[in-house]
Amino acid sequence: MKNKGIQTRQNISNKSLQLFSVKGYYNTSINDILDATGLTKGGLYGHFRSKEEIWYAVYERAVEIWRQIVFQGIRDIPDPLDRIEKTVENHLRDYLGADVFKGGCFFVNMLVEISGQSETMSREIRRGFVSFSKLLRSWVEEAREKDQLKEGLKPREIANFLVICLNGAATLYSASRDPDIWKQTITQLRFYIRDLRKGGSPGLSDKGPVLAPGNGLHLGRQSRQTKGPIAP
Repeated sequence: MKNKGIQTRQNISNKSLQLFSVKGYYNTSINDILDATGLTKGGLYGHFRSKEEIWYAVYERAVEIWRQIVFQGIRDIPDPLDRIEKTVENHLRDYLGADVFKGGCFFVNMLVEISGQSETMSREIRRGFVSFSKLLRSWVEEAREKDQLKEGLKPREIANFLVICLNGAATLYSASRDPDIWKQTITQLRFYIRDLRKGGSPGLSDKGPVLAPGNGLHLGRQSRQTKGPIAP
């Protein structure tokens, strides 16, 4: 019975995750969750006391999925700048570009929707972004300790800039579903990260998408493949 209860709770979290991603937290009703899970209200409230409590479980599940994707293969990379480059590529190509969550980046969408509505929930999301920035900062500091970093650079500002770029790409991609957004962001951040290195060393071998001249972004009305997120 205990295993069945865990499975039911996980099912609620997984189904609610996709609902919140596409419809938004506030536009998702308890009835939507009941329809998606096939549970009764009694069955649902036997595992969660409120929709907000479901959201916290959903957030933890989203973080777990994101970590599995973004940090894939990272431990095998001894060079800290190469580690950063690989993390950025994993985030943009394998997380954002792979449409892991139907509505786009769950964390950016939730922060936009919830900010000003629930301080405790938005604080939880901001804490996640800060933790990610601190991790990147520690890797930049490691590069400096190994005498790999150019002089005069500030690890904190570099880390914050990378997180800002990733979130900006996520916002535009969610709105347009134009893959050139994440592809070009990979290319330009690759140049940026490699330029941090003393002597401009190439770092990881070139791979991934390199856009042909003239293959620009299509963010206006002409890009009609937009599916982009309903509500957050």
